[in-house]
Amino acid sequence: MTSTSKSWTELGEDQVADLTKELYARIDQEGFAQVGIMSTDDMPDISARLADFVADDWHGDMDWLARNLDRRASPKGLWPEANSVIVVGMNYGPGSDPRALQQATDHGAISCYAQNKDYHDVIKKRIRRIARWLAETTGADVKIFVDTAPVPEKALAQMAGIGWQGKHTNLVSREKGSWLLLGSIYTELKLPPSKPETDHCGGCHRCMDVCPTDAFPAPYKLDARKCISYLTIEHKGPIPKALRPAMGNRIYGCDDCLAVCPWNKFAQASTEAAFHPREELKLPLLIELATFDDAGFRQYFSGSPIKRIGRDRFTRNVLIALGNSDNPDALPTIETLLADISPLVRGAAVWAARQLADSAKLDSIRRSFQPQERDPQVLEEWSPLV
Repeated sequence: MTSTSKSWTELGEDQVADLTKELYARIDQEGFAQVGIMSTDDMPDISARLADFVADDWHGDMDWLARNLDRRASPKGLWPEANSVIVVGMNYGPGSDPRALQQATDHGAISCYAQNKDYHDVIKKRIRRIARWLAETTGADVKIFVDTAPVPEKALAQMAGIGWQGKHTNLVSREKGSWLLLGSIYTELKLPPSKPETDHCGGCHRCMDVCPTDAFPAPYKLDARKCISYLTIEHKGPIPKALRPAMGNRIYGCDDCLAVCPWNKFAQASTEAAFHPREELKLPLLIELATFDDAGFRQYFSGSPIKRIGRDRFTRNVLIALGNSDNPDALPTIETLLADISPLVRGAAVWAARQLADSAKLDSIRRSFQPQERDPQVLEEWSPLV
């Protein structure tokens, strides 16, 4: 079925079946590994779970999660005219266990989804083509979302049969393991829904056990304030001191709870070139990353999702990793950042220097930089030595 002169409300059962078949074919041609459809009438009530998450303050700096909870809980809450949601998943599976990157302590470990192109751009471009075809073919309105707006993507994906939310709260697929990036198309069309997926975690809790910062207070619950992905990407301020040693060399995201999932035995390495690691992002040298000014940062991470967090937050992450590196050769680089224009960077540089310098060297550094400091948070970093 390529076109129709009828309104979508007049489509017969056979026409809807033909449309759905062609829809699936087009989604496959666009490189998506999985697809499913859910009816908005079947959406379970997740409002209480969302409300509890916010009430416990587990969302941290992610203020948007606390807004419009009624819209976030249901597709119809966001768009009352939506009758179906088409959920697609793109495989970004790595070719090897990404946890191996953590052994190279002089280098930065970047989550495997962020080692090349920004997945928002990759997926959005493709589902936009699908949505445009669907709208032009049927006359029905559509809306597309890729990790944007108040959309409960993982709950939708479970209802669409793509996977289930595991104990680490991420999506798990029986076919692709934990390596799926999601996008969705909301539509007025009433399309035949897929069979929802059920939970297959069983008694396994490896994802909870492997978490370096103990961010899972219970199965299927995440305290984002302790999650390394949250701390390195979403958190705007200084990283809590108690959590810094556990970050190791992770400078953008954390793959541990995903990588340890036993369902990854069915996962395959992504064939999508946009997710194949750029050589300079697979295992970058920390000392070199710490030297970026804003322009250099933007150029180096052009097209990458890392660019979204900005130079200051990124340099904060790099300094924490340098402090965990046990490499005193990094001290000259760290010292230059003690005079950085950003208080966030200076504070992280103080902590990094304290981890690597011996007492005499640290006292010398303190005498050079602490007297000129005026920012309260940076002074707090120095305070145990004053």
